[in-house]
Amino acid sequence: MNSHQLPTRVLGGITVLNTELITKAQDYARKYLGDQGYKHVIRSWLIGQAIISHLPAGAQQSIDLEAFAISNLLHDMGWSTSKDMVSDDKIFEVDGANAAREFLNKEAPAAEWDKHRIQLVWDAIALHTSSDIAPHKETEVALTNAAIFTELVGVQVSKSLIGGVVGITEEEFDGIAKEFPREGLRGYLRETMCGLCKRKPETTYLNFVGDYGERYVEGYSKEGKLIVDLFEECVTE
Repeated sequence: MNSHQLPTRVLGGITVLNTELITKAQDYARKYLGDQGYKHVIRSWLIGQAIISHLPAGAQQSIDLEAFAISNLLHDMGWSTSKDMVSDDKIFEVDGANAAREFLNKEAPAAEWDKHRIQLVWDAIALHTSSDIAPHKETEVALTNAAIFTELVGVQVSKSLIGGVVGITEEEFDGIAKEFPREGLRGYLRETMCGLCKRKPETTYLNFVGDYGERYVEGYSKEGKLIVDLFEECVTE
């Protein structure tokens, strides 16, 4: 199925797909994420769709817009505080990717969602914070990373670091924020990252989440827990 032939609607001034599966994904995110988390994933989707709308027509046609929507809407399910949703021993990106795969296995039409399409969503979510890997994967994976990064740091910073693919305008960005306000996002992000450092610190030592722990969480330390520490102690000669 060509996702570009599916029904659409306008949300936050941006034209997006309007399918039953996307609506279910929105409801799923709303159920398991707080208000700030929900607004963040919605903005990420809308910003990503705006970015896509500025790509050349040929490039747009090759993008699976429904898989892209699901990837953005469910990318932070690993931030949920529900014990049914998250693990005690996995990074939040993998928890989110696993939750999305479970959702798709249960809710997506099997005839339209084979294992490769589901894997595309899993990869997009698992790699959404991996800016050194995601841009070299499938377009949907690369754009999920770009959309979420832009949602967090804004248009100008994103353009300066990612480049010309970020074609969204400031007017589009502000229109999205008007419908889904950004106030409190920085504090929410800090609180969420610190919460991960407190609840399952072993999943945070090797990634940016641990930087929040070292700066804001009393007693948290990466000392002796990095790969360099392991290799310096254990690599044999």
